[in-house]
Amino acid sequence: MTTKIAQVVDADAFRATLGHFCTGVTVITAAGDGGPAGFACQAFAALSLDPPLVLFCPSVKSRTWPAIERAGHFCANVLAHDQREVSTIFGRSGVDKFASVPWHPAPSGAPVLDGVLAWADCALETVHTAGDHHIVTGRVTALGETRDERPLLFYRGAYTATEEAEPTPGVLDNLITWSRHDGWI
Repeated sequence: MTTKIAQVVDADAFRATLGHFCTGVTVITAAGDGGPAGFACQAFAALSLDPPLVLFCPSVKSRTWPAIERAGHFCANVLAHDQREVSTIFGRSGVDKFASVPWHPAPSGAPVLDGVLAWADCALETVHTAGDHHIVTGRVTALGETRDERPLLFYRGAYTATEEAEPTPGVLDNLITWSRHDGWI
């Protein structure tokens, strides 16, 4: 068996190439020691149904992540297409992100931002370092009601929106968030 050695991949080219993968935008929040903490995060996904787990990936250089890790719990807030301003606020560092964004506490005390599409309150499960990010898993402990709106999406370095789509029965059975319960992972 021949092993191929990977070539060095330019970071800008890597970012541009993977920017073609459309992602949703979330804000990860927690009730920190010094008050609420949170940051915008597009590296978020459902991980497991049994047990119910999610994952997100904060930068190892994040100044907000340590407060969330110390809290031991977090809330993943899924942003709606009309929440670009919220994403921008939580994408900045060094500002009071909660001063202009209304919120209420999840059962864990983590902030649930008003107007989000959905939210999941989670207990921190594991943290693994992978390159310049951490891979954080959380066990879902509570779910909020959902809004019937379009999500805020990020694609090729900009916010984007989807058109209303018709369901595609049977084609997406292998996706964890597909609405048919009998075909998931």
